[in-house]
Amino acid sequence: MQTGNYRFKKYFFIIFLSSIVLNSCGRKYSPEQLTYIHGVEKLRLEKDNYMKSAPDSPFQRDKNVSFHPLNYYPVDPDYVFHSKLFLYNIKDTVSVFGTKGEERKIVRFGYVTLNMDGKNFKLNVYQGNTKDGMEYYTIWYTDKTTGNDTYGVGRYLDFDLSRDKNYIYTIDFNMAYNPYCAYTPMYSCAIPRKEDHVDAAIKAGEKKFH
Repeated sequence: MQTGNYRFKKYFFIIFLSSIVLNSCGRKYSPEQLTYIHGVEKLRLEKDNYMKSAPDSPFQRDKNVSFHPLNYYPVDPDYVFHSKLFLYNIKDTVSVFGTKGEERKIVRFGYVTLNMDGKNFKLNVYQGNTKDGMEYYTIWYTDKTTGNDTYGVGRYLDFDLSRDKNYIYTIDFNMAYNPYCAYTPMYSCAIPRKEDHVDAAIKAGEKKFH
């Protein structure tokens, strides 16, 4: 019961602090935006709890790595974009290399588009399969923060495919996260390809851990 009360107080303390920061920056957010910001902050707290104590967390699997809360940019609704998924006519199988040098094969499935800082960009959506045969879709990318504020390999965005061909997807960089190799060399993770670089500083989502 005490643990639950502590988490409850911690969550609202962070909301209180974030409200002070938002007000001090002089930005005014709509009630909907504030609800969104607080929702993302809550998810970040839940992820911290998972990473700290879940049996399959990299911090539980590698006892040589000490856990501390993950680092993030402040949640910013301006880094939420919307796009259709544009499928490639020819869905090439391409090579992606892991951080331990192994070659992986993945399908270059389609792409989404976004406009940032007055420039148009496209992000590839890849189709792959896990070791147990489960299909997944993902976005891997680098940007101008890579290797500076953010993890040097790059960051990931999960992508949930819709059967509706006209579906409008949300590309939310506040949800960008580091692969597990960002925390411990026990893991190998996919390195984004050169064509998956965004020539802009995406100051949203997860920062470097170390």
